[in-house]
Amino acid sequence: MMSGSAEKICIGIDVGGTNLRFALVDELGKVLFRERRSTEIHQGKEQFLKRFFSVIASLRTWADSSGKEIVAIGAGVPGLISNDGIIYSSVNLLPLEGLNLRELITAAAGLPAIVVNDANASAWGEKCYGAGRSMNSFLMLTLGTGVGSGLVLNDKLWTGCDGVAGEFGHVTVEPDGKPCPCGNHGCLEQYASATALVAEAGEAIQAGGGGALANVPASMLNAEVLADAAHGGDALAKAIFENAGRYLGIASAAAVNLLNLEGIILGGGVAASYDLIVEPMRREILARAFAIPARRVRLVRAELEDDAGILGAAAMALASVKSDLSNE
Repeated sequence: MMSGSAEKICIGIDVGGTNLRFALVDELGKVLFRERRSTEIHQGKEQFLKRFFSVIASLRTWADSSGKEIVAIGAGVPGLISNDGIIYSSVNLLPLEGLNLRELITAAAGLPAIVVNDANASAWGEKCYGAGRSMNSFLMLTLGTGVGSGLVLNDKLWTGCDGVAGEFGHVTVEPDGKPCPCGNHGCLEQYASATALVAEAGEAIQAGGGGALANVPASMLNAEVLADAAHGGDALAKAIFENAGRYLGIASAAAVNLLNLEGIILGGGVAASYDLIVEPMRREILARAFAIPARRVRLVRAELEDDAGILGAAAMALASVKSDLSNE
């Protein structure tokens, strides 16, 4: 319950497969304090939760000493997350599958909580504080290890009837294409994620067509190295990003026709190579979507970088508290 004169703040959390990132965030989206821990999910659920709640306790101590009141907690988690905060499926957090993280947070911390998909949290962060501020309807794509997405329609985050909408990375772009761990074939994620780009480069190098990239040790090959090579004029690297942009455009054209979006925001590690993928992406949208929505949609780079998910989760948590108060 929000009361008293202390400044009201929220905890925003980004749960990743490698790191747990926490922040205290005020009502304007300013980060006041940060904490980071290794996820260490291989140690199991109990150790994960112990580490998770120890950081929350540390943040509460900081807030109390600073005269601020934590009123809610928001967390973004990779995978299929129900509207009630149940982790249906998470490839990188398998020990947490089936867990109602929202209920656990509320019970342990005694605070209202929301738990959402991490890409949805990022989309809402960009809506509140970043590249989506001026848009009512947009698609946020997070291009990293996989391809995540969040959809904002008419100023509201669209999560679907079960909370699992927005799996844009698993839209089929090649009916008989590469197998995907999800069980499908030809998913966008297999052609436009950082993982896919590196795999494509590795295959080309093994086939003897790696050019300058052939001199890069396999353990050092990543999306950043590919981008540097492309910016340096390497033909293979340029072709890989061109191909990724093409597939992003093919999938996005369907969304543009279906939803008549104002914009598509590109975030995540691969989006650091925005200039290499945006033009082939735009060409495919213009070629495949109807002219009116194709000309309308803007392709823009995300502004908040790694903070998008934390800020979005915190904003959603604060909004839920205010909504509960207004309904009392």
